[in-house]
Amino acid sequence: MITIHNLTKTYSGNTVLKIDDLEIPSGSSFGLVGNNGAGKTTLFSCLLDLIKASTGHIENNGVQVDQSEEWKTYTSAFIDETFLIGYLTAEEYFYFIGELRGQNKADVDALLGQFQDFFHGEILGQKKYLRDLSKGNQKKVGIVAALIGKPKVVILDEPFANLDPTTQIRLKKIIKEMVEDPNVTVLVSSHDLVHVTEVCKRIVVLEKGEVVKDLMTSEATMQELEAHFNK
Repeated sequence: MITIHNLTKTYSGNTVLKIDDLEIPSGSSFGLVGNNGAGKTTLFSCLLDLIKASTGHIENNGVQVDQSEEWKTYTSAFIDETFLIGYLTAEEYFYFIGELRGQNKADVDALLGQFQDFFHGEILGQKKYLRDLSKGNQKKVGIVAALIGKPKVVILDEPFANLDPTTQIRLKKIIKEMVEDPNVTVLVSSHDLVHVTEVCKRIVVLEKGEVVKDLMTSEATMQELEAHFNK
């Protein structure tokens, strides 16, 4: 379970995130939506201890993320291309991440074999540095790397952006398959309301850093979200 307690983040007197209490149970598919500047990436960055909260704290399965690194053993993420190492090829990067997560080359190869359709022949065996791949292909690498080592918590920030329609469909299938495991929690932020309602059982709307809606996904969710953002 991920729990957020009295969390704020302030820059130069401007509060960009303010969440009093929020719980995300284990085994959830959790979607985070909001306009630019709503605080989505700030929240994920606090969750990953990439930035320090101004007040409050976040616990990941009982571990306070800014006080211990134990949560890193079961948590993975892809936020943007800064998570990649540009001077490595895709294979080199996958094996590097595998080594960090206690996976040998055969373990990593077995995982990569499950994503041939997702890679669409554009990632493996190309002898290209990651920095030379398109934004979409960099994202594919980052997403699959986040799945190495069977993490219990997976955080994906705008995973559908820069992906072509075929790859978006494949990614939705990957996320749905992940959350079939009751021990895996997937957190997804997206500007695309259609995608997030298709893959997430619960959706939280952020506005100016605050939770303004907390919805369990139903047939009415898309209409409610459209009404909210169309006001």
